[in-house]
Parts: sequence; structure tokens; C-alpha cells
Amino acid sequence: VQLQASGGGLVQAGGSLRLSCVFSGDIFRDIFRAHSMGWYHQTPGKQRELIAAINPGGGTIYADSVKGRFSISRDNAKNTVYLQMDSLKSEDGGAYYCVARQGARVPRPDERDYWGQGTQVTVSS
Repeated sequence: VQLQASGGGLVQAGGSLRLSCVFSGDIFRDIFRAHSMGWYHQTPGKQRELIAAINPGGGTIYADSVKGRFSISRDNAKNTVYLQMDSLKSEDGGAYYCVARQGARVPRPDERDYWGQGTQVTVSS
């Protein structure tokens, strides 16, 4: 599985960004709709934090810090997961990593499957 994240950038506090992550892999073995997808957030010196995830059935979870501001969605026809980020705060800045794992949950930080390369978000105050 390969994960290609995009959409990061510089935004003012209170603004919005939408991150995208395209999933690809073996056409017969790596079936996007069978994978849970998620986004981790990391800032320097801190551990990665799972902020949003969506399972194959469309069920979602969010970290308390982003509830009501961020929304995760998936388009199974495009093998893509999105993270809509609204009302951005300075503490939302950092690297965002797209993750995938076959089954009902996303990978924990110590698990290897599967991580994208990260996209950087900078929020200016």
C-alpha cells in the first residue's frame, strides 16, 4: 500500500484547509474500501496523535481537540480520504500523516502498516 497525502500549506488562524490522501497498491490484494483510514497529527517534540479516523463502514472518530472543526470523509470510487479542517488554530500546525490499515481500526503509532509521507500545515496567528 502507498499513501500520497497533499493539501497542506500556510493558512491564517480561523481559516480552512482540506487534506487529501490517495491510496494505491496491488489491485487484487489492496482494496481501499476494506481499509480503515485516518490522520495523525504531530508537532516537534511530541508524539503523533490520532485526530480522525473512518472505518470501512463510514463510522468516524475524532480527537476532542478537533471535534466540531474537522471532518473526515472517504470516496471509495477515488481511493481517497479527505480531512476538512475548519476554524484552524495555531496549535493545529504541524505534520499530518495519512494512515491505513485493513479492518476495523487504523494503525497505532507503533504499527507499521501503513503510513504516508506527511503533509505540513502552518497556521499563522
